[in-house]
Formats: sequence, structure tokens, C-alpha cells
Amino acid sequence: MKLIVSGGGTGGHVYPALTIIEALRRPAGSALPGLDAVGLLWIGSRGGIEEEMIRRAGIDFVGLPTGALRDAGGLTAIRNAARIIRSIDRARNIIRRHDPDVVLVTGGHVCVAVALAAWTMRRPILIYLPDIVPGLAVRFLSRFAAKIAVTSEESYPYFRREKVVVTGYPVRAEIYTLDRATARRALGLDPELKTLLVFGGSRGARSINQALVAGLRDLLPVCQVVHISGRLDADWVAGMARGLPDPLRSRYHHYDYLHDMPQALVAADLAVARAGAATLGEFPAAGLPAILVPYPYSGKHQLPNATFMARNGAALVLADEELPQQLIPTVLQVLQDDEKLAAMRESMRAMARPDAAASIAEQLWLLARRRMASQIGAPS
Repeated sequence: MKLIVSGGGTGGHVYPALTIIEALRRPAGSALPGLDAVGLLWIGSRGGIEEEMIRRAGIDFVGLPTGALRDAGGLTAIRNAARIIRSIDRARNIIRRHDPDVVLVTGGHVCVAVALAAWTMRRPILIYLPDIVPGLAVRFLSRFAAKIAVTSEESYPYFRREKVVVTGYPVRAEIYTLDRATARRALGLDPELKTLLVFGGSRGARSINQALVAGLRDLLPVCQVVHISGRLDADWVAGMARGLPDPLRSRYHHYDYLHDMPQALVAADLAVARAGAATLGEFPAAGLPAILVPYPYSGKHQLPNATFMARNGAALVLADEELPQQLIPTVLQVLQDDEKLAAMRESMRAMARPDAAASIAEQLWLLARRRMASQIGAPS
């Protein structure tokens, strides 16, 4: 089997695809062959974090020019539409050379060109939707997909029901297997103190950073804090930390970026974070209760994610504009209520789907086998 993957350009779309690839490499307890029998190629956006992540994973990467249509006006929208059209021809050439049996896409601008090229060349397409609500690209491409794997039943209304399979969010296996004591030792944390993890995605979130920093002197007597600020805010956050009194400074652990996020997720008792797609899988896998602050721009797709988790009793939701007044009181209220924290933790664990990656891998093999069987005239 040969496979082409096209990710969405962000960690919340790239990580699940990498986890699916890992499941194809090591199909534990399955009759499926491993990835040594699979030719693999990733088509993505040039020059961004996606390319860096895929090359670091040792996967062949081809970049295509692309651009957003949503929120782009006038000449920018026209130029980006032209890039997508040109990228369809380039994607067709890549597909012709690589000859995949199946194509996996997770959303984003490049995926439009790749999926349309695959459809015109009669390659089956499997879409994986990490978020609850699909973006414009996935909604458009769903009509061309053979199967659509989704994180939750909440996504059913957006697609033709017969195409949809609910798999959950594919999560790196180490999040399930790590234990808290080991994770805390690795991060240099006090094994007994309650631990708050605060982050805003790979680039950080200034509003979260500002609200946290303003309240550190109230928080640190109660807990230790692992704060991943993002690189844009790293300098001023580090400068602030140097001004903390010595007894408090030892409880504050600042990173501009943390490659080993599973350790931080498992080490924490509570998280403050945006509500990107990864929270739907990684927080349940770690059993990590959360205070979610949906990003208020870029299509507002994070609010449905946060609402879904709050409705299941696993998270609380704060609006971005509420952060200055509400963040610290809300964190303290949850951390100091052991019964509430335990209930949120159990609700979060109940949402975990450890078999998600294997389920999507199986769907890919089924589609590939049908195509291979049709190529030789055998029944699928």
C-alpha cells in the first residue's frame, strides 16, 4: 500500500496524522501489515512549522504554495485562489509519480488541492476531522471523501451520515503510559505540590500570558506552575520571573517552547489552555481537567470544542475578555476544591479513546484494499 498524507499546518492537525502513521508502523494486535509495506509521502505547506515537524519525523515532505480564502479580501483572496488552482496541477503530478492507494487529509488550505487532485485521479480519500466543527476546507472536501473519521458524535450533523465513522482523536501513546511521578521528576517539579500547566499553543497566547503573570503572586503560594509562554512573549515573561521573591520563583517553571508535552500534560493537576483540536484527545488521555479559553478569532472553531468538554463535566470555559478578572479566582477555586478536581479528572478520562489511531489506520487499509482489488479485477 502507498499512502499520501496532507496535514493542516498546525500541531492539532499534524500530531494526529503522525500518530496514525505510527499505528500503521506498529499495528499491535492487528492483522494489518506494518508501515514497512507502505510507501509514505506528506504534502503540506512550505516553510512553516508543519514542514519542520514532518522532516523531524523522518517523513518525505513536498511543499505546495497555498493561502487562506477565509478572512482574505480582494486581491489577496484572488491570489490565494490562483495558488490553490495551480497547486492542484502540481498535486496531480505528485500523485501520478507516487501512485498512492489512499490519501489521508486533516484539513487546511493545501488539503484542498491535494484532495481535489486525488479525486480527479480516482484515489480514495479519508478525511480526519480533529475539531468538533469542520472548517470550510473540510466541509467542501467532504463531498469527495470516501470516509470521514471524526473525534466525536457531535460532528455527525455536518456530513452525510453513511460516510462518517467516530474514532476519537489519535493521541501519542506515551501520554497513556507515562506516570505522574516520572513526569514530575523529568520536569524538576516538587512531587507533592499541586501543579498548574498553562500554555496557548505553539506560538503562545498573549492574553493568557498577561493574565497569568499578573496573578502569579496569588497562585504560587498554592501551587507550582509550568508556563509555556511561546517564543514571542518569552523575553518579557522571563524578565518578570526574575523579579519574583525567591520562595515563589522556585515554584515557577517557564519555557518558551516544550517539545516533550506529554510529560507536562501528565505532571499537571489542572491546565489553562486554548481549545484547539489537540485538547479533545490529549487532555482526556492524560486525565487532565482544564480551564479552556477559546481563541476568539480565526473562524471561532475552538468554542465548540470547549463547550463539548464543559458539557461533559471535564472543563470550565472562560472567554478571552474575562481573563484579567476571572482567570486567577477560577484557577484557585478549582485547585482548592479536591472533590471538584477529582470529578473533572474522571469526566476527562471517560472521554479518552485509546484505540483512535488504530481505528483510522484500519479504515485506511480498507479503502486501500478496495482500490487494489479493483485494479486487479478482484472482489473488494
